Amino acid sequence: MSTLEPFSFRIADRLRGVDSSPVRDLLEVVSKEGVISFAGGVPDPAYFEVDEVKAAYEWVFANHPARALQYASSEGELELREQAARRVSRHLPTTADQVQVTTGSQEGLFVVAQALVNPGDVILVERPTYLAAVQAFDLNGAHMVGVPTDEHGVVPEELERLIAEHNPTFVYLIPSFQNPSGICMPVERRRAVADVLLRTGTALVEDDPYGELCCTGEPMAPIASLPGMSAQTILLNSVSKIIAPGVRIGWMRSEGPIQFTLTVAKQAIGLQSPVPDQLAVARYLATADVEAHLERVRPVYAERARAMYAELEAVLPRDAHITARTEACSCGSDWGTGSTPPDCYRSRWRKAWPSSRVPPSMRTTRTSPPCGCPS
Repeated sequence: MSTLEPFSFRIADRLRGVDSSPVRDLLEVVSKEGVISFAGGVPDPAYFEVDEVKAAYEWVFANHPARALQYASSEGELELREQAARRVSRHLPTTADQVQVTTGSQEGLFVVAQALVNPGDVILVERPTYLAAVQAFDLNGAHMVGVPTDEHGVVPEELERLIAEHNPTFVYLIPSFQNPSGICMPVERRRAVADVLLRTGTALVEDDPYGELCCTGEPMAPIASLPGMSAQTILLNSVSKIIAPGVRIGWMRSEGPIQFTLTVAKQAIGLQSPVPDQLAVARYLATADVEAHLERVRPVYAERARAMYAELEAVLPRDAHITARTEACSCGSDWGTGSTPPDCYRSRWRKAWPSSRVPPSMRTTRTSPPCGCPS
């Protein structure tokens, strides 16, 4: 090699040709002053409980300074795992030993893929599905197949058909206020999906970042809580929506030998989640009135979802369908058969994920634009 030529690293096949990242692009927009981004599930910072969060961190450094700054277990700090177990146990009996702390639920998705996916393995996902999950699974060599959905979520008959056809490593679902569609799977559909998974012996990775923002009544119980499902489900939660996304703390709930495998994968990726954050979140969950905070923010997001629904009706194509359930704090859109998404959506997807690497079952125009542009 000539010394005049610039040095070039040998890029892994899984990243060769990827010169942009849709997730990175979306987060860059979020950080711009004066921009209100509809690109992802971004909370309004005006409703962060800054004083309570600050007090939690101050308590940590006043009472456990050395511990907060030292190495710790990969499973996570006991106080946080106990608080997480209490929250999960509202629907699904859970102990601290069944909780693996993650640096946000996004890391949880990558850990799951590292632990379960071999290159070429099939994962069944909702169509459309969460963009950052696609990124995490794709980088681990997964082949994603989209399951057709209706206004209630994945269609059980189609799910069973695709399980028989592909023998997937697992099914990835966001049953509560799905990203990006906004669909909330009703109890009857959750039971039907669980029945398919139980009869076929198929693992479920259930992502639940939005469930606690249910704007009417109690948050819906996860599929993992249905009879027989807990043993074959990895349930992911996060504090991004109930505290703040800058506090990168989440957790996974699982049972049996898979727990050790997930911990080993977590160790390889990041050794441990930041101890100051873990202890501060544990303190916040133990002392703050979390339910009162959620009661304050739910009506705000519900009102904004209704306003967005009204505006989208005026600008989307006539055959587009808007998801705007009364209990949801979000809405999504379906561009309709034959409709074309905005150029900004199509160009970003193509730059980030060359068409040769996007599974045919995921190449669809029936999706919400992650860029948030209505036209």
